[in-house]
Amino acid sequence: MQLLFATSNPHKIEEVAAILKPLDIDVVGLDSLDKQLTEPVEDGKTFEANAKIKAVYYAKAIGRMCLADDSGLEVNALGGKPGVYSARYAGVDGSRAEADQANNVKLLDELKDVPQEDRSARFICAMCLVDSDCRVVAETRGTFEGVIVDQPRGRNGFGYDPLLYLPDVDCTSAQLSSEQKNARSHRGIAARQIAQYVSELGIQL
Repeated sequence: MQLLFATSNPHKIEEVAAILKPLDIDVVGLDSLDKQLTEPVEDGKTFEANAKIKAVYYAKAIGRMCLADDSGLEVNALGGKPGVYSARYAGVDGSRAEADQANNVKLLDELKDVPQEDRSARFICAMCLVDSDCRVVAETRGTFEGVIVDQPRGRNGFGYDPLLYLPDVDCTSAQLSSEQKNARSHRGIAARQIAQYVSELGIQL
């Protein structure tokens, strides 16, 4: 069974593909399509709203079931920012790596006067599964709690992974192995909930 995951981010595709593989679900991204589609405007106020916007848009455009997610970082000391603007927080146009770097620099600058004990934060991932008739089949949400450190640590990850420190394992998200990260991450939690819906409801992809 093949499932379109509405993203061109190879890291996200790899993470979700690993989680859904036991269900014999082959997860493919937007680069698998034989036509290029204009990206929808993600103007939702919540992660859930943006995930639904993307899932419905691509399901309608290609006439098949589609999974989409929206994810980001919420920092308590910043009133929940960067939130839904996480991917474009610094307003930098360029490669994904360049945007990630700029976003991390901006976040650390905004937290430079905030003591470590007040830097609690979490990754959030909302997922939405929509069928070929654009009906919402399932919506899920996962969170990944931690603390923002004062400098990046680790290379196994993307986005803000090098900055989210996990006190219980004394490392950042980017210092976890892929297996460790999938077992506890926000995207891992949301994807496993999607897998449960697919399995229990006998959804035909």
